Amino acid sequence: MSNILVEKNNHIARVTINRPPVNVLDIATIRELTVAVNDAGADKTNRVIIIAAQGKFFSAGVDVADHTADRVGEMISVFHGLIRALWALEQPTIAAAQGSALGGGMELAFACDFIVASEKAKFAQPEIQVGVFPPIAALMLPRLLPRNKAFELVLTGDAIDAHMAERLGLVNVVAAPDDFENALNAFAARLSKLSGAILRMTKRALQIPLRGEKENALREIEELYLNELMQIADAQEGLAAFMEKRAAVWSDR
Repeated sequence: MSNILVEKNNHIARVTINRPPVNVLDIATIRELTVAVNDAGADKTNRVIIIAAQGKFFSAGVDVADHTADRVGEMISVFHGLIRALWALEQPTIAAAQGSALGGGMELAFACDFIVASEKAKFAQPEIQVGVFPPIAALMLPRLLPRNKAFELVLTGDAIDAHMAERLGLVNVVAAPDDFENALNAFAARLSKLSGAILRMTKRALQIPLRGEKENALREIEELYLNELMQIADAQEGLAAFMEKRAAVWSDR
């Protein structure tokens, strides 16, 4: 795999996105990451799975070029396939946000069970600023955050820093940049020293209350995104303006 690195040590699998400097997730990279996630999950000697990244960003999100009308159906299918693969993992998962997580990068991070973040990291769902909305964030942020804060993040696209994300309960640990790897390894070790079988069973129990509700809601959001949002003129204008590096001219239709 050209864009994904995988290593294993002390019952911990580390799956690393390797598209620096900002780790944009194009369709090919998402497919590679999904394979790596599934392979790591299939190896039951892995007690913990870390999703990490090289470079200055955890991920700047899904490639805007893959949001266009001719690609958006495949993009949604592939990216949501990755999120579903993460949700289906029996092992606990940790997002290692050594840098900022934006758009689909933020969705990828909070699709994991835990987030360890550098003080340098920022978190944002800026999709609305380019004329679309983030389906996974629309599904999960109202469940993870206070309702008004979830609405603020999705409806404004504004960023929060790692300390605010921690105060809101989205991030588990915030570490200084030069201590990030130590903090990540220490957090992972708290889990990896336990029984893998019991970790997997306990995670299954924690997931039961939301499993059916999440899947039904995500299908409805996907239909809204593909069948209605992508028919709105401003969605096309926002994406075009971003790729053409100009200000969008909204028509409110």
